[in-house]
Order: sequence, then structure tokens, then C-alpha cells
Amino acid sequence: MIEINKKEIDAKVREGIPFQHRWHNRFHLEMPFGLINDPNGLAFHNGEYHIFYQWNPLGCVHKNKSWGHVHTRDFVNYSMPELAMWPTDEHDKDGCYSGCGFVDNDTLRVFYTCNAKDENGVRTPAQRLGTLRSDGTIRKEEIAVPTNEKGYTGHFRDPYVFYRRGKRYFVLGAQTEDERGCVLVYEEESEGKWRFLGELKTKMTEVDEKFGYMWECPGLLKFGTHDVLLCCPQGLEAREYKYQNLYQSGYFAGHVSLDSMEMYHGRFQELDKGFDFYAPQVFNHEGRHILIGWMGMPDRDADYPTGEQGWMYSLTMPRVLTLRQGHIYSHPAKELRALRIQETAMDIDASETKQITAELGEGAEVLLDITLGAAQELDFELIYGLEKLVFHYDRRTQLMTIDRDGMKLGGRGKRQFKLYAEENFSFHLFVDRTAIEAFFQHGDETATLFVFPEKNILPELRLISDKPMESVTGRVWELDSFRFF
Repeated sequence: MIEINKKEIDAKVREGIPFQHRWHNRFHLEMPFGLINDPNGLAFHNGEYHIFYQWNPLGCVHKNKSWGHVHTRDFVNYSMPELAMWPTDEHDKDGCYSGCGFVDNDTLRVFYTCNAKDENGVRTPAQRLGTLRSDGTIRKEEIAVPTNEKGYTGHFRDPYVFYRRGKRYFVLGAQTEDERGCVLVYEEESEGKWRFLGELKTKMTEVDEKFGYMWECPGLLKFGTHDVLLCCPQGLEAREYKYQNLYQSGYFAGHVSLDSMEMYHGRFQELDKGFDFYAPQVFNHEGRHILIGWMGMPDRDADYPTGEQGWMYSLTMPRVLTLRQGHIYSHPAKELRALRIQETAMDIDASETKQITAELGEGAEVLLDITLGAAQELDFELIYGLEKLVFHYDRRTQLMTIDRDGMKLGGRGKRQFKLYAEENFSFHLFVDRTAIEAFFQHGDETATLFVFPEKNILPELRLISDKPMESVTGRVWELDSFRFF
């Protein structure tokens, strides 16, 4: 177990903010050094949103997993990031893995997976509770589940607390001994005492069906009378227009019965169609389901050249989820409008045109509504000198293609997915220094990705159509950066 000094690490973080490197993002949470990944412990407590996240403060490798922490009242002004939890004992000596947060008796609690391995690399995963203290650290407390259940492997992690019928439960991602991914459910019997209810049966976890070899980062949400089960299946075979990442993040929408331990649901749907989105976590506050995801992808570290500069990965902006007819729509949290620098706003109002061009700053938000008219194909291009990223839409095939083969550094390739647009097309784009988030058709689909421009060049946005568009209206704003206090 490596010794970690919180005081020294927190001081180093303060020295590294504000960021200096041109690839460091301005309105996406990231660290000045080390590797971050899954968001954890999301909760609202004492008037503030608390965001924890996996962090290796000692290097850009997936080791020494600890928890970083920030809090904010408005998703614009943040506390200085701090180290909140790190490996300290025999239970979590090989990593403080992912988990959730919840409020109990006006106290912010966390629930996480301890990772410990023996000399042969065999895991003993334990699920542990903790409490956030006034000094910013997490007091580690009782072990709620000491090891994996019989019939399941050591891939047994990521507890997520939810409430039903006035009682507290949690779901857990797991793998059966025959390497089938699934979700397990526990019920709280008394304070800190949990009873294993079993595996939540779905159409994908029947005996003869394997939908991935491991389901990570589960969550169970309630939208009115409907349930949504989030999970990240690993091992899905890529298909023409879906499952194109190495690992997927998505959901099942339907109804859960905790009496029969079954979920009646529709098809598995992906939450994001970009290159760099994984391990999302969602929490509810005042009726809003707020999602934050990891901008990155496991086992693809070579796609992220910031590792050579000493840091890797970001968190997404907060998104608000709604459910309509079994499909999740995603919208950027309204608080992010405070980042708009109004004096830079550029109105777009054109008709019967084939091209729109806009210069973007270090951070930008683009909101466009297009009446297609005769146009059958659209190209939204982000131009970085001789490099470019292209969002191409073909109205005839209802196909969106994201192409970053025009970039020289970092991950490249194409992503394709179906997107319905008949007469109108809505495009909402956030462009940070390297992090990009796109929302299509009023949040019907989203795409999250990184680009790493070789030159220090501000991007230009070009909208080009094959035939004249009937009308294009919208606005472009320069965006301010997050502020840390």
C-alpha cells in the first residue's frame, strides 16, 4: 500500500489551479495532475451539490484509486478540489472503488467498494459505508457486505442506494461465475444491516442469454410510475449503429417489482453516442434527475495525450434527464447558462443559405434551429487550422456520423447512429478546449468526445448544406470558465 499525504496533495492541487496548459478545459471538472474517472457520491446536502470522483493523485495509471471531492451551489462556482478518501487498510488497500452518496439524518454518507487482492491477484470486494467529516475527509465505517455472494465472481462493485416503499435498498454491479453481467439488490433490515434479495431478473439475464460479461455502475431511478435501470455492460459486440465503444453506458426503462425481483422493460438504449462517455451517475434533487459522467473510456488510455502532460480525463457537464415514451432525453443543466458571456452573443438569422460560419472562443456554446427545406445533408464542422471534426447528417438515411479522422492527435475514428429529423433539425453544442458535448433534436441523442488540436488555434464553426436550408436561427456565446474558491 502506497503512502498518500493529503496535505501535500491538496497543496499541489491549489498550486495547479488555475490551469495553464492549453489542453486543460475551462468548464469541465478535471484535475491539474493524475487520472480521474468515475463520478461518485453525488448528493445534495446543506444547500450544496457534492461531487466525488475516482482519482489517482500519484500518476496517470489506473492504480491507487482514491476519491476527490468538490462542492458547488450552482455548477459554476466550485470549492477547491480536495482529496477526500484513499486506501488505508486491509479492506481497500488496492483501491477505494466507485460508490454513491446519500443523506441520512442530515449527514452526508457514502457507500463504496473496497478492493483488496491477495498475492495471486484474487479480489475480495467489500461494500463499505462512510461519513463526510467537517475537515473534508471521509470517515470509513462499517463493512456492510464483506465479500462477493456465492455464485458471483470478485467483479462485484459500485453500490447505488435507492428508496422504495419507505425503505432503503441498493443495487450492485456483478458478474456470475459463468461470466454473465447482472445487477443484484440488497435491502436494509436495520441501521447498517443489509439483506441480499438476489439478482434482478431482466430479459438480458435469463439463463440462455448473456448481455455482456460484467455490468458496472448500476443505478435505479424513478420517473413517475416508471423505473429506469442504468448500467454499463462490458463485452457487447459492436453493431452497425450501436455499441460502437469498447464499453457501453445505457439503460432499461420499464417497471421493477421488488417482490418478484423482476424488471419488465424495453430494449437497452445507450445514454450517449460519442467516443468518450462512461460510468455515469445520477442523483435526484427537487424533482430533477441530474447526471454526471466520466469523459473517458477504460482500456483506451493511449487515446488521451494529456497523460504525457501529467493529467488525464474530465467529468461531463451536469445534465438533466427526462423520460418520455420509454426514452431518456438529456439537457444541459440550466445553471450552465450563467457561463454565457452575453456581450459576445452572436445572433444567427438566415434563410435560403447553404453555409453559416462563426468564430468561436476558448469556450463556446452554439444553439441552432434549422428548417431544412431542400437540404438533404448537413455538415457541422469544427475547424482547427488544418484539422477538423465533422458532424455529418444525412436526412435521406436518418444517419448521424461523427468523424474525427481529420484530427492528428488522440483518438480518431467514426461513430454512426440513427437520428430522426423530418423538417427541422436542432443542434446544441458546447466546445471547451478539448471536451465537446453535443445535444441533438432537443436532447433526443447526445454525443460526448475529446479532440486535441495540434496547434494552439481557436476553432471556427461551419455549417454547410448540400442544398439551401429554408432558415437557420440561433445564437453563439463565448463561455466563461468555472471558478474555484
